[in-house]
Amino acid sequence: MSEEKANGHTDSHVLIRNAQMPEWNSEDPAEWLRKMDVNRHDFPYAEGLIADSFHEWYKRGSAMSFAESWRWCVFDYAGKWLAGSGGVIEPDNPLWEQVAAVSLRSARECTLQIEENGVETAFFVTPVSTRSKGEIFALFGCAMPAEHFAKGGRNAAEGMARHYATCFYRQFEHMFVADLASVHIHAKRESSRRSLLFQIVQRMHDNIDVDAVLTEVLASISTMYPDVRLTLYMSQDHRSAHPQVKPLPLDLDEEDVRIKAFKDGSTTMRSYSEADKLVEIGLPLGGKQGVYGVFHLVMRNPAHPEVDMPFLSMVASTAGTAFENAKLYERSNQIIRELRMTNELTRRLNQSLRLSETFEAAFEELIKMFETDYCCILHYNEERGGLEAVSCNYPGLINEIIETDRGIGGKVYASGETVIISEYAEQSGAKSKLMDFTESQSLIATPLSVGGEVRGAIMLAHREPHYFSYDNFRLLQAMAGHIGLAVGNALLHAEVHRLANRDSLTGLYARHYLDQSIKEKQSGDFCGTLVVVDIDHFKSVNDTYGHQKGDLILKQVSDILRLSIRQGDLAARWGGEELAVYLPQLGAEQAYSVAERIRERVQQETEPPVTVSCGIAEWNWTDEDKASVDSLFYRADMALYEAKNKGRNKIMIDRNTVEFRIRN
Repeated sequence: MSEEKANGHTDSHVLIRNAQMPEWNSEDPAEWLRKMDVNRHDFPYAEGLIADSFHEWYKRGSAMSFAESWRWCVFDYAGKWLAGSGGVIEPDNPLWEQVAAVSLRSARECTLQIEENGVETAFFVTPVSTRSKGEIFALFGCAMPAEHFAKGGRNAAEGMARHYATCFYRQFEHMFVADLASVHIHAKRESSRRSLLFQIVQRMHDNIDVDAVLTEVLASISTMYPDVRLTLYMSQDHRSAHPQVKPLPLDLDEEDVRIKAFKDGSTTMRSYSEADKLVEIGLPLGGKQGVYGVFHLVMRNPAHPEVDMPFLSMVASTAGTAFENAKLYERSNQIIRELRMTNELTRRLNQSLRLSETFEAAFEELIKMFETDYCCILHYNEERGGLEAVSCNYPGLINEIIETDRGIGGKVYASGETVIISEYAEQSGAKSKLMDFTESQSLIATPLSVGGEVRGAIMLAHREPHYFSYDNFRLLQAMAGHIGLAVGNALLHAEVHRLANRDSLTGLYARHYLDQSIKEKQSGDFCGTLVVVDIDHFKSVNDTYGHQKGDLILKQVSDILRLSIRQGDLAARWGGEELAVYLPQLGAEQAYSVAERIRERVQQETEPPVTVSCGIAEWNWTDEDKASVDSLFYRADMALYEAKNKGRNKIMIDRNTVEFRIRN
């Protein structure tokens, strides 16, 4: 029996599909088979069928009891010996070859009688023909004693040949019907799979959400193979809450099907020992832009895993395309969202040129844009010599000064490089007060550059690990550029404003700024004092030492004024060698102490030494002319004039102020 028959299945449908098939003749399948078998190299199945039919005929006891000693055999239509009865194998016997050749040429039975082992033996061969056209498709042979042949053995052999033909036709038709049924089942199964695949494809492409696509394909594969252990391993740039979706481990062996499928982008299968009876399959989830993950299937006792591979590969390929489309759609929406947020951030940053308002707007937009737990903006404070937390939603860090060589913020400021941390508790690098105080795990920090110079850092933190993605990394860098530009504009505006309100030589406020400031303070304060300071004999200083030395003296006196007053007091250059100090919420007596301190320090600290005279005028909310700045300056100037007349290096209080004190 042929190997195909022994295994209980045939590949005839494959051979039939590959052959040039003649029209099927249901009345004479042997004729159809003979036409199919014109070239046995193309269709070698006929020989096995003829031999199998012979063995079945002999096994069923077709030989008569009186013919037990007879030897039976069968040849193909070309005279090739195929099989013999009782395990007899004599294809090299020249007698059979001669008889078969004669029978084949004459298309009739042929007999050869010869003495064999002292017994006269008859070798008989008769053609077995198709039903319709009588074409020979096999030769049936029998060797018997000549005595039996003469007594009716020939007729018996011819009857056995006809009986064999009947067995052949029955077996052929059974085989062909079984084969057609197999083809039908296969076609039905493929049609069912194509229908299922179409439904899967339709459902996947109906979804434009990345997680929905993954959920759909996982559910589909699990439905088709309920006994399969299925896991989807995704690359590190995609996170999912689905229990069957996990990050792809990067420390796997190179022979692992997951790594091979991910790197090669092709389906990989691995079978274990017969004892385990496990099959492991890796299906890449990829599209035109690359591989995003791997479907990992573990099957136990699969019937024909290789048959399912094309179908599973097609499902994975379809899922990869749908995933990529959903990813591109998600990315396009993300880009639109980022553009809108960028426009909103730019709009808010451009609404104000005040530095504090710029930082506040940037802080609020960053919290909204990244949906993060904490945000901290650090800006270098030159006066305090460190990074100041100008905006932060953790109260304990507001206005905190961080050294430029300490912590993650200092590292970002010093190196000018972006830092991203996925698990803060596991890293052993620089520490961060923001991360420690808030118990956050994810951090992304980027330098804040203004005009090409790093002036601070932006830090975003979240309590969940692995919260920030590469897209967040890229977006924060872009946003830092916009924020840096806005901060630069605010700083430039502040510098222009400062220069416009400052005297270029002394660095003190200009007179117009002092006038405006006094007016503003008079509207809310209940009192204030103006001190006018004049350098004595300043013309003589210029004449003696030159104007450059005179400018130096003027700067020295201005520095003494600045260092002798409180924060919030205003020191300005009144004009020429005259300076002015406005002391809000202070009376004349308190202002006198300040003026005396200035007078003493000028006399002691200037080089060459000079003296100053001071005039003091106070306003009070009870004064009728309290809103008049000119009146206040006039009274202070009169007091200064009086100090000059009394010998200089003196301090005088306006008489109206003194009289007011006396009256009250």
